[in-house]
Amino acid sequence: MAVRDLFITRDIADLVKDTGTEGEQLKKTIGPVALTALGVGAIIGTGIFVVIGQGAGLAGPGVVLAFVLAGVTCAFSALSYAELAAVVPVSGSAYTFSYATLGELIAFIIGWDLILEYGVSVAAVAVGWGGNINEFLKSAFDFALPDAISKSPSDGGVFNIPAVVVVLGITALLTIGTRESARVNAVMVGVKIVILLFFIAVAFTAFNGSHFEPFAPKGFPGIAAAASTIFFAYIGFDAVTTASEEVKRPARDLPIAIIASLLISTLLYVLVSFTAVGIASTKSLSGSDAPLSTALREGAGIPWAGAVLSLGALIAITSVVLVIMYGQTRIFFAMCRDGLLPRRLATVSPRFGTPAKITVGFGILIAILAALVPLNVIVELTNIGTLFAFVLVNIGVIVLRRTRPDLERPFRVPLVPVVPIIGILLCGYLIFTLPNETKLRFVVWLVVGLIIYFTYSRRHSRLRTGEKAAVPPIEGA
Repeated sequence: MAVRDLFITRDIADLVKDTGTEGEQLKKTIGPVALTALGVGAIIGTGIFVVIGQGAGLAGPGVVLAFVLAGVTCAFSALSYAELAAVVPVSGSAYTFSYATLGELIAFIIGWDLILEYGVSVAAVAVGWGGNINEFLKSAFDFALPDAISKSPSDGGVFNIPAVVVVLGITALLTIGTRESARVNAVMVGVKIVILLFFIAVAFTAFNGSHFEPFAPKGFPGIAAAASTIFFAYIGFDAVTTASEEVKRPARDLPIAIIASLLISTLLYVLVSFTAVGIASTKSLSGSDAPLSTALREGAGIPWAGAVLSLGALIAITSVVLVIMYGQTRIFFAMCRDGLLPRRLATVSPRFGTPAKITVGFGILIAILAALVPLNVIVELTNIGTLFAFVLVNIGVIVLRRTRPDLERPFRVPLVPVVPIIGILLCGYLIFTLPNETKLRFVVWLVVGLIIYFTYSRRHSRLRTGEKAAVPPIEGA
């Protein structure tokens, strides 16, 4: 086996042609507004309603700058995603981009990574949903579910039933149809934006500047550590690219939706984190599963506002579960269609027009994960997976500019290779700041993936079976 043989790529025209295969064809039902709503729906959720507390514990009031740092890191990678999504409008996100630019082995690695990233992030968001439903019940009815049925075993519970309920409910909706799911998501996005604007307005009425002293008790390392943790809050914009095949005009709408959703979300994150610190100590924020509700109840002394916010958080987090789980099913679908995972799973339900088998299968697995695994472990695994994907997407832009300069690019990253290289360095720095245990778990996951690739995927790949034409690596690329 020649090493170069591992890096043959799929022809972009061939990838696009595959989207019309009978029995594996997804419906084009998503417009620009719904697509942007998918991005905002995925980004704004657990990151601001839950993970802000973890960030405040690491950075103190400097958590505001941590959100800025994480947003800037994403901005460089978002530009690369926008260019590749417009050029390769096929389901699979970074997996498909890598197949067209870096070769099959790298594509499999990133696809395997994305399965982890999206799966554990859905579980993490579902765990956050469980925390917020208890916060809502406390605020509105002075009642809470027992720990035994609302927390994971390591957090003092037995089985997180709320997390299971939300995952299985979203699984049913995604199975029924993409158009229906997008419409429900758009409504939830509108509600969550209104709720966050409500929080900002109410918080300013009880704002206390003394809460910002000292601003960075652990210095820049604390801010960087917080940024690497709350980076989880930004992963949603790349979920937009998993919808590529189901977008009516992908070359125009994908870049707009990616960049717009990131800008809208970053602005809201900075405003919310700033006002949250202004009405509550970082100690109280970091000690709560629902920090924004805690801020309004304890910091501003407005318990009814906390109840409203908790209800809004439930709606907001539900939309994140929907979009991220949608993205995971499309990545797995693309890998199955290429033969790198069992192709018999890459079927679209003739009744619903969705990959129903994959959706139901993942729904069950993620529900089990959400019921039993603690939030902090899930968040850290999600972050390293996301950052690794961003690194490869930035590299992909540089490679494709060199190997296929002839391609029509509806959107172009400025100052290539400078901008992608900055994106690579920023992501690499945040990976470096993550705990060593997280890195070890990630390496173990990749090793398992490599075993699967060399024992199954390589032999069943449609490139290897001769069903699809391969593009050999270009000398010097």
